[in-house]
Amino acid sequence: MGSRSGFVLRAGRIVYTNDLPIYTAFDEGAVRFPGSFTADVPTRLNRMLLEHRLDLSPISAFFFAQHADTFALLPDLCIGSRRATLSVILVSVRPLEALDGATIAVTAESASGRNLLRVLLEGQYGIRAHFAETDDPLASVRRGEPTLLIGDRAIDAQLECMPQRVHDLGTLWSAWTGMDMVYAVWAVHRKTLASDPQSVGEALDALREARAWGVANPERAVAAAQAKKPRTLGFYASYYKTLNFTFDDRARAGFARYCAELHAIGALSSVPSLDSQVFLVRR
Repeated sequence: MGSRSGFVLRAGRIVYTNDLPIYTAFDEGAVRFPGSFTADVPTRLNRMLLEHRLDLSPISAFFFAQHADTFALLPDLCIGSRRATLSVILVSVRPLEALDGATIAVTAESASGRNLLRVLLEGQYGIRAHFAETDDPLASVRRGEPTLLIGDRAIDAQLECMPQRVHDLGTLWSAWTGMDMVYAVWAVHRKTLASDPQSVGEALDALREARAWGVANPERAVAAAQAKKPRTLGFYASYYKTLNFTFDDRARAGFARYCAELHAIGALSSVPSLDSQVFLVRR
C-alpha cells in the first residue's frame, strides 16, 4: 500500500540529550526524516502515541509492554545499557535493603525507570516501598529523601551527591541478572502501520540511517549535547559509549527478562511475546 496523499507521519522524540546520537543527523540536515517531530518527556510521548496523536515514537519499554496490542515494535532501535546507565539512578542515604516501607520520590517523566526500581527492590531484595511523584526530584535529593531520577536531572544530581549515595539502576540490573537493560523502544501505532506501512518503512529507514550517521560522526552528537546542556569535557563522549542504541539479541533478551520480572511482581498482567511483535515492518 502506498502513502496516503497529504499524509505527514507524526513522530515523537525524547527531549533529553540521550537521543542525540540518533537525532543529531536530522537536526543537522544530514538525514531527512519523512515526517514531523514532537519533542517531550517519555511519559507524555507514551500517552500521545496511545491516543494516536503520534504515529511513531520512542516510548518507555514498560509502557510498550503494557500496550503491545496497540503498538508494534520497530526493529533495531532502542535506548538501553549493557551495564551502567548514568541517567537512571536512585539517590538514597540508606542502602537499598533498608528501604522497606520507605517513601521514594519519583519523577513523573519515566515509566521504565520506576518499574525497574520496583523490580530490583521487590525481586532482588524482597522489599516494598511507596512512590510519591514529584515535579522537582532535585529538591527531594537536596532534602535527603530517597529519590529516583532519570535523564539530564539524574546526571545533574550526581554532581551534587556523594558517590556512595548514588545507585545506578543499570548497574544493579546487570549485577543481578547479567543482562542488558532496555529503557525505551521505538514503536508505531498499529492503526498507522495498517493504513500506511510505506510511510512507516520510510521512517524506519531514516532512523537507521541517522543512527549510522551518529556512529560515524560521534563528535557531532557530543557537540549538540554540549550546546544543549554543557558539561565537563569528555562527559558526553563517555556517556554515549555507555548507552546502547541497538535492539540486538542481547537487548531483546534483557527486555524479555525485564517483562518477565514485571509480571512476577504483578506490574504486568501478561508477558508480551517480543518475537511476534518485532520486525513487523522489516523492509
